[in-house]
Parts: sequence; C-alpha cells; structure tokens
Amino acid sequence: MSPVIKKRGEKFTIPSKYLLLALTILCTVLMLITFGTDVFNRPLNAVVGRVIVPFQQGIGKLGGWLANRSEELVQIRDLLEENQRLRQEIAQLTEENTLLQQDKYELNQLRALIELDEQYESYHKVGARIIGRDTGNWYSSFIIDKGEDDGLAVDMNVIAGGGLVGRITATGPNWSRITSIISDNSNVSAMTLASEDNMIVSGNLQLMTENSISFSQLVDSLNTAVVGDKVVTSNISDKYLPNILIGYINSIETDANNLTKSGRITPAVDFEHLGEVLVITDLKQSVDGE
Repeated sequence: MSPVIKKRGEKFTIPSKYLLLALTILCTVLMLITFGTDVFNRPLNAVVGRVIVPFQQGIGKLGGWLANRSEELVQIRDLLEENQRLRQEIAQLTEENTLLQQDKYELNQLRALIELDEQYESYHKVGARIIGRDTGNWYSSFIIDKGEDDGLAVDMNVIAGGGLVGRITATGPNWSRITSIISDNSNVSAMTLASEDNMIVSGNLQLMTENSISFSQLVDSLNTAVVGDKVVTSNISDKYLPNILIGYINSIETDANNLTKSGRITPAVDFEHLGEVLVITDLKQSVDGE
C-alpha cells in the first residue's frame, strides 16, 4: 500500500486513538515520578508553607476567638437571666418587708392604744381609723371612720399614742371630724400635774416644725414649774376630761407682768404619724353632771 500523501493546503490531523494512547502514557509516567520521587513535593511544600499554613493558623485563631465569644455570650445570657431572677426576688422581698414594716407599725400603734385604754380605763372608748386629713405635714384636722351611728358626738375627746389628740368638732352618720390640740384655733385649759397650776395651751402649727406648741397664763407664784413637767387637762376645762396628758414643758419664761409665765410644750402625741385613735364617748358635761 502506498503511503498517504496529503496535498498542500490540507490540515494535518492525528487520529484520536493515538492521542489517547499518548496521554495515557504521559499520565502513567507522571504517576510513577510522583510516587517514586519528590520532584513535585518540594515546590508544593513551599506553596503550602507560604500560603496554606498561615491560612490555617488564621482560621484556627478565628475559630478560637469565635468559641470564646460564644462562651462569653452564653455567660452573658446566664448573667442576664440571673439578674432578672434576682430583681424579681428583690422586688418580692421589698414588698414583703414593706408589709412587715406596716404590720409592725400597726401592731405598735395597737399596743400603744391598749396601754392608753388601760391608762384611762374609767372612761368608755371606741376605736377608730383615720381615713382623711387636711393638707400639710401635721394631723391638725382629720376624719375618722366612725360617726353618729357608732354613738359619737361633738366634743367627745380623742386620744392616741401618749395622750390627748383633740376633740370631735363635726359628725356624720359614719364619720367624724377631729380638730387636734395643735391646730391654730385650739385652746385647752390645762395644768401642771405636779403642782396643779393652771395654764392655757394653744395650738401653733408654725411651732410644730420644732415639735412644740405654746402655753401661757401659767400662775406659778411658788416657782415650782420646771422644764420636763407633765402638762394635763385641768378640772375646770369645759370640753376636755381632766388629767389627760397633753405633753411636757420644754421651755419656760416669766412674762413682762412678773405674774404669769409662758413657754413651750412638747406634745405627747406624734402628730406627724397617726393611724388609729380612741374616742372617749363620755362627754365632759355628763361626767360633771354625775
């Protein structure tokens, strides 16, 4: 057979079977060289050392940082939950403490009223709760939750804490208004308990900023009245029952006429904090009539 002679201008082509055979031989040789020698390992290792390893180190550090942040976020979430729980416990404990303090205050008031009831056991009394008062820091005028339906009437004396609070000045079916002895328009006929020297005790809301009310017209010819003496309601009072404690003399001075004395009294009752009172249902007029 004569060889195939291609004419000028025709494209030379290699049959695909020869090309496939050549590629197979080349791949086999490269595999033998790769497995049998380190010809390609040195450049590849250099590439790995310069590019892949730093990249892996960066990925490792990033993973560690993300793990730490994740753990911190979990801790923060736990702390927030714990904080919320503690806030709720504090709120509950604060509420319970407030209730306990209120119960303690009311218990102390009730004990004081019981002691006061025993101190004036010869009088008939009705307990009442304050339900309203005039504006200001002091209980100079206030409303209680008992009235005519409970047998209360105008001029009945009111006591609390350590002694005299005031008297009823108005009543309704289920309420009464009390005007206290610290009111500016209040005057009480009183006397020193030790010497029974008479005086007039007057309310003074301005003096109450110093926890005081005033007294005047004290006739003390023997100079027996001193600071600390008890002052009580006198027998000659037309509205107040006798010997109810008003307070204690805290200052005393001789008037310009050199015949009488005046000064200040510290009230026995805390007129800034009142909750419950006792109303003496015996009127002065009825007691004097007996």
